[in-house]
Amino acid sequence: MSLVTSSISVDEKKSVAYSDTSALLTQLKSDAEHLWLKEADSIALQQSLRDLDAAYQNFFKRDRGYTKFKSKRHHRLSYRTTSKSIGVEGKKLRLPKVGAIPFVQSKEFSGRILNATVTRTASGKYFVSLYVEDDLANHLKVNACSSVGLDVDLKEFCITSQGKIIANPKILRGLSRKLARAQRCLSRRKLDSRNRHKQRIFLTRIHERIAQTRLDFLHKLTTQFCRENQTIAVESLNIQGMLKNHHLARAISDASWGELPVKSDVLGMWLSKSAC
Repeated sequence: MSLVTSSISVDEKKSVAYSDTSALLTQLKSDAEHLWLKEADSIALQQSLRDLDAAYQNFFKRDRGYTKFKSKRHHRLSYRTTSKSIGVEGKKLRLPKVGAIPFVQSKEFSGRILNATVTRTASGKYFVSLYVEDDLANHLKVNACSSVGLDVDLKEFCITSQGKIIANPKILRGLSRKLARAQRCLSRRKLDSRNRHKQRIFLTRIHERIAQTRLDFLHKLTTQFCRENQTIAVESLNIQGMLKNHHLARAISDASWGELPVKSDVLGMWLSKSAC
């Protein structure tokens, strides 16, 4: 990236192309000081160069933010690779340069794997997202012709047009005392100590539990609505404006109202439904 930064021309809106950086990568692999590049997946390295080129193209053509180096203090790391050697062998996943590793498969699929994204969370857990080519006709389609309207609320998560009340799980409130206690304990730990590192991971896992529990609740709820109804209408709210109310900001953020129409729209594409 430092080479691209030094060769960039903001006035002419030009930067080093992917073909140039790819050729430089080949030269670096033959250099004695960079032999460690041969230990990594070559496709993953090339993919990072493509992402860099796309970032600069977005900066010049779409007025996106200027690209920058990944921070070493950012604990969430990932890489993407595309190869025919990616495959599932029973309870193991085969990745280039890594080999067959045991994993827990969350969902069955029958299509062809196009690429894999390996992510390490801040707590040290590893996840793999597989991009699979499959026919939509293989997925479940429900012939429900009914429609439903959703009115969100803080006391209850939402109320449907049929009068059904969906309880608000209030996930953050249930773990707020444990979260506050872990944060106080982290603040007392000595900087760069082993105990501080252990406490940071413990605190991160609490945050992950909150986020994953909330995500699981939204996935199950939207799946139920999409399979039972053909059209889903969700109340439109100015959530950013509502968050300025400091008395209700935490409860509104915990409810995640903004994710409800997004997940309904994405899931509706798979089940041939519509969300508005």
